[in-house]
Amino acid sequence: MKKLLSILLALSLLAGALGGCGGSDVQKSTAPESTGAAPEATASAPEVTESAPEVTESAPKVYDDGRARPSSCGRLQVKDGKLCGEDGQPVMLRGVSTNGLIASESFINETLFEELSRDAGVNLFRLAMYTYGVGIIGYCTNGSRERYHEDLAKGIEYAKKQDMYVIVDWHILKDGDPNTYVDKAKVFFAEMAETYKNYNNVLYEICNEPNGVDWADVKRYAEEVIPVIREKDPKAVIIVGNPDWSKDLRSVAADPLNFDNILYTLHFYSASHGQEYRDMTEKLSREGLPIFVTEYGVTAASGDHPRDLESADKWIELLEQENISYCMWSFSKVAEASAAIRSTVPKYSGFVREDYTETGLWLLDTLAKHKTR
Repeated sequence: MKKLLSILLALSLLAGALGGCGGSDVQKSTAPESTGAAPEATASAPEVTESAPEVTESAPKVYDDGRARPSSCGRLQVKDGKLCGEDGQPVMLRGVSTNGLIASESFINETLFEELSRDAGVNLFRLAMYTYGVGIIGYCTNGSRERYHEDLAKGIEYAKKQDMYVIVDWHILKDGDPNTYVDKAKVFFAEMAETYKNYNNVLYEICNEPNGVDWADVKRYAEEVIPVIREKDPKAVIIVGNPDWSKDLRSVAADPLNFDNILYTLHFYSASHGQEYRDMTEKLSREGLPIFVTEYGVTAASGDHPRDLESADKWIELLEQENISYCMWSFSKVAEASAAIRSTVPKYSGFVREDYTETGLWLLDTLAKHKTR
């Protein structure tokens, strides 16, 4: 009897040790003007002081669905103003973004990545890592860097295994001026580039939405961070934000960066940014400016109501026409109109159409329409 009780006790302890926990979502907030002062920049790449978590190699699946995939298009490059595969032919990435990395970490699970890739046709997943915040939210403001690196490693590996590309996003917002944490950015991207230099599915977004600064400030930041990545990974595709929450492409076009394999961010929310912005995008794209929509919404710029699906359809038509890749904000269940999953749904994978919001259903239908490479 005692032996039986001992066995039962051991099994109970083992079950407890294997238990896990999940995260929750936070809302996207409207960014105020930056109040942080930019520190003095240094010219040399920083010494890497923190090691990235160990990453386990795994054999990726192959999805032969006609879309651009790492298995068929390999490492990407920028050629003649367009994002292209290894063969130099244009590609389209169509994907979704987290609503903050830590706050949405329950969505970073292999089952969901498989569903999105296999069933929804997602070939891009954006890992949005806030740099500024309180507690665990901000990587540069007392957040758990170890936890951030663990979530990034999981997301990159799941994307690789499910034949998707992935964006590592240095998600500045409330900090406004990317130079505020330029030294931390250089250390972070040195670690990322060293760890993933042999991966063919990783792209780097080095400043999400600069605001309260001009292009000269952002360009100065980029000219420090890009060489840090290039030292480790000379051919990495790097995406650079711009002023006015990444809508000031005119300033970029007038004074572009002098690097290869660079794309410039454009963000829009269809209920706030209409024909004027579409006209600007079309003009600059046709003039050869390499553009990547790393974040868009079918709502107002606040991330909430109203939705404008008619305007969103016009945006997608333009982006498809111009071979501009795009990534929707956000694959989350935040209680706002931009979220793809209803806030009352208790799970983080195994989604059916009834689990999606009107935004999410529009996303599924839009992805289903566009199957080209």
